[in-house]
Amino acid sequence: MSDQATALASVDFDKARFAATLKTRALPPYGSGQCAKYVRIALETAGMPTGPNPRLAKDYGPYLEGRGFTAVARFVSGDAVSKGVDSAGFKLEVGDVAVIQNPSSSTAGHIQGYDGANWISDFVQDAFWPGPAYRSEKPAYVIYRR
Repeated sequence: MSDQATALASVDFDKARFAATLKTRALPPYGSGQCAKYVRIALETAGMPTGPNPRLAKDYGPYLEGRGFTAVARFVSGDAVSKGVDSAGFKLEVGDVAVIQNPSSSTAGHIQGYDGANWISDFVQDAFWPGPAYRSEKPAYVIYRR
């Protein structure tokens, strides 16, 4: 790991502040299509230096890993971790971040954070999948934790 990567990974990350920022900034009812921007702002507010950041939400995985996040669950497709636990028993924690690959109708993919009750991106989601195309195709995703 480079000196810069080590420094980024050692920065304190306030999970509660991350979750609170996501929730207070969320736009009703379905956001504005700017999930990466809203999650990035929450990451910054929680103490994480973020620039320069990926353009597309689906590209945030290596970026998060370079800042001390670890992939704690990888899903090829299908089962979604919704309200705290999936069918295999994986348990979510406040501050978890999901990076979802894109469905066929989109190129950007999606990124969202977990506040202990809901997945939030630029809106408070009622389930794991952020919209109909994601629910239908269930693209691959990774959950990161710090």
